[in-house]
Amino acid sequence: MNDAQYEKKFIDVNGIKTCYIEQGSGEPLILIHGGGAGANGYGNWFGCLPLFGKHFRTIAVDMVGFGGTDSPDPATFEYSQKSRYDHIAGFIKALGYKKASLVGNSMGGATAMGVAVEYPDLVDKLILMGSAGLNSEINAALQPVVGYDYTPEGMVRLIKSLANPDFPITDEMVQYRWKNSVDPKNKTSYAATMQWVRQQGGLFYPEEFIARVSQPTLVVNGKLDLVVPLESAYRFLELIKNSWGYIVPHCGHWAMIEYPSDFSAAVGSFVQSH
Repeated sequence: MNDAQYEKKFIDVNGIKTCYIEQGSGEPLILIHGGGAGANGYGNWFGCLPLFGKHFRTIAVDMVGFGGTDSPDPATFEYSQKSRYDHIAGFIKALGYKKASLVGNSMGGATAMGVAVEYPDLVDKLILMGSAGLNSEINAALQPVVGYDYTPEGMVRLIKSLANPDFPITDEMVQYRWKNSVDPKNKTSYAATMQWVRQQGGLFYPEEFIARVSQPTLVVNGKLDLVVPLESAYRFLELIKNSWGYIVPHCGHWAMIEYPSDFSAAVGSFVQSH
């Protein structure tokens, strides 16, 4: 994992200096990473960026409080789900796009969903990969994420909880994500983000909110996902009227990292054919 091949770009989004990387040209496809410690645009999407870049202007953004994007002071900024989807809506506008397709994993899926519901004119197609958003208890698989201890060993536990049992965890991945996680600004904002999640009892919307998604939506889920189990994908399909499903075997919570070719092909075909 080496993000040196990508130029880190920055844009002002309503006062938040926002970091992103991109590849390719054409129709805009915005990739929104998950909420695990050390996550950022590159760390979640490094395997997919060159594949999506063959067909789209592919933009991997760092959410507020993650990666190279600003981390506002928790004393004056609430790290809520609304703050995240308002930020991404502002990001789309700042880039000058009237509309873009959004691909979100986990917390990024819930964020993309929020944009689709509250800013429907900005979203063309919506792809939810192992998406948060449904009301479910914070299960054992989430404890290494919510209770992350900022050590390399804690990062290994986090990755094990998110990927399938046969996924090769490299020192390179552990070090990349761990170094991101202990960046002082990211450490402060991550603690505030997880505190908000714990206070809410999870990361979810009312089901009537989810049912307001009107865009063509692809729901992707790993069969072995312990964080967002398969029944959650089925519930999204029931709630979102205009939705399709794609289930990946031998896959945990990280289809875009575990099986980037499979994931990118399914998503690319969906965006181009609907």
